[in-house]
Amino acid sequence: MSTRGAGAKGRPAPGGTTAKRTPFVLLVVVLLGSGLIALLLLNSSLNQGSFELSRLEKQTKELTDERQALQQDVDKLSAPGELERRARELGMVPGGNPAFLNPDGTVSGVPTPATEQPSVLGAPRPAPPSALARTPSKAPVPSVLASPAAPATPASPAAPSASASASAKSTPAP
Repeated sequence: MSTRGAGAKGRPAPGGTTAKRTPFVLLVVVLLGSGLIALLLLNSSLNQGSFELSRLEKQTKELTDERQALQQDVDKLSAPGELERRARELGMVPGGNPAFLNPDGTVSGVPTPATEQPSVLGAPRPAPPSALARTPSKAPVPSVLASPAAPATPASPAAPSASASASAKSTPAP
């Protein structure tokens, strides 16, 4: 008698054990295959993210370099000598003494027009335009800065009004 056959003792046939293992083997193969595919997809997405990161780092470096170059240009153009040179090219001259309007309406100080003065930085400058070269002997006080008691008459640059000059002289300079 053979022990492999399906005998009276109820032993399984030789092909029966492989039939029960087939679903398990297929399950293991499917799990391993899907794990390998998932690993491949994960690896490719990480590589794609790495390329994107490299591109963004390069772009950040380029933008940082551009920002530094622009900041250097701003610093160069903001230097006092450069500002004065560009102002003189536009026909500007240093301002005179300012006058201040107090809260009660009185004027502090005597305003003077801007005249050509020696440069603080010693830079050569072009001659001022003819309209700015005229300077009156007395500084006019605009009617807006005149005291409230004084009549609001417009003062010409050549002949300032007496009341505006008197009110400007009566207040002490700061």
